[in-house]
Amino acid sequence: MHPANRRPTQFPSPLGARLFLVLALVFTSTASAAMAQTGATPATGATPAASAGLASEPFGEVDGQPVEKHTLTNPNGMSVAILTYGATVQSIMVPDREGNMENVALGFDNIEDYDTISPYFGSIVGRYANRIAEGTFTLDGETYELAINNDPNTLHGGDEGFDNKIWTAEEVDSADGPSVMMSYTSPDGEEGYPGTLDVSVTYTLTDSDEIRIDYAATTDAPTVINLSNHTYFNLAGEGSGTIYDHELQLNASNFTPVDETLIPTGEIAPVAGTPFDFTTSKPIGEDIRDASSEQIMIGLGYDHNFVLDRDAPDDTTMIEAGQVMDPATGRIMTISTTEPGIQFYSGNFLNGSIAGPSGQAYRQGDGFALETQHYPDSPNQPDFPTTELRPGEEFTSTTVYAFSTGE
Repeated sequence: MHPANRRPTQFPSPLGARLFLVLALVFTSTASAAMAQTGATPATGATPAASAGLASEPFGEVDGQPVEKHTLTNPNGMSVAILTYGATVQSIMVPDREGNMENVALGFDNIEDYDTISPYFGSIVGRYANRIAEGTFTLDGETYELAINNDPNTLHGGDEGFDNKIWTAEEVDSADGPSVMMSYTSPDGEEGYPGTLDVSVTYTLTDSDEIRIDYAATTDAPTVINLSNHTYFNLAGEGSGTIYDHELQLNASNFTPVDETLIPTGEIAPVAGTPFDFTTSKPIGEDIRDASSEQIMIGLGYDHNFVLDRDAPDDTTMIEAGQVMDPATGRIMTISTTEPGIQFYSGNFLNGSIAGPSGQAYRQGDGFALETQHYPDSPNQPDFPTTELRPGEEFTSTTVYAFSTGE
C-alpha cells in the first residue's frame, strides 16, 4: 500500500524551509531552461479513444482486485480517463490554441505507481478531504479519534482514504455527454469515522469540453463529510516543467490563514495587500519567488483554502470560482462549483523523486491543484460552514472544470 504521509507537513525550521524553497526554485528554473534549449518535448502521457463515447479496459490489479480504466471522449476529441482505483482522473487530453492535443493531468501509466507512490494524483479524497487538527473531532457529544497520517493531523481521510479504494463503475445515460458513475460504501468506523457512508461520484464529459463532477452521499448515522478531487494540472502538458508562469484568478476576497501545521487558525482574512490576492489574474509564481510571507513559508508556497465570494456561507448555487490560463499554449481552465471554498496547492512538495508517463521527474511547482471543498478542520471550527451529514439527508456537490483556448 502507498505511504500514509505522502505530503509532508512542513520543514523543521523557517530557515530550512526558506533554503529549500530557494534551491528548488533555482533548480526548477535551470532545468526548465535546459529543456527549452534542447527542444525537449514531453510525451502526451495518454492517447484519446478513437471515437466519442465511453471505452473501458483493464488497468492492472491491486491486492488481487482488478482495476479498470474508463475513458470518456467527446466529439471534439477531448478525453478524460478515470480509474476505478480511487475514482482517479488518470489523464485529460485537451487541445492548445493550435489544436495540438496534450495530457494536462499529472499521473502515471501503471497501477503500481498509483498504489505505492502517488501523492493523491487525480484521486477522490475523503471521507474528509484536507486536514482535521490532531486527528480528532467531537460530534453530538462523542469524540472520534482518526489516524494521524500528516503529523500531527489527519489528511484526506487517513491512512486508507477513498483515494486507494477500488470503486465500482457504472455507465450513466446522460444527455450532456459520456458519463460514468463511481460508487463506494465506506463502512461504519472506517478510519475512525462514524456511520456507513454510501458515496457516488459521477464524471461527465460534455460536448462543450467540460468535466463535470457530481458528488452524492448518504449515511445511516451522524458523520462528517468533505469530498474533493485532487487532480494536479499543468496546462502546458504533463512533464513540461513549472506552472509558475500560469496565470491564476480566483473569485475569493478572503482566505483562511493556517498555523505551522497547515491547520486554519479560524480567522477569515482578506487577501487584499497579500500574496493571496488573486482577485485579478497574476502568475502563480509571482509571490512564491518573493517568499517574504510567513504564510507562504509555512506551506513552501500555496497550500491554503480560499473563501469563495458568495452571498452567504451556506449558499450552494453554482458559481465561477476562478480561472487558470497558460500563456504558452493558450489553454484556459475555468472552475465552477457549489462548494464554499477552494484549496489552491502549488505543488510545493513535488521533489523530483517521481516521474510521470513523459519520463520527466515531477519537481516543485510542476503541477497545481484547485480542490473545491468545505474548509479544512470544519468539524473543529464552529464558525465554518458545517460538514455534518445525518440520516435522512443527502450530501450533494457539483464542480465543473471547463477547458477552452485563448490568444
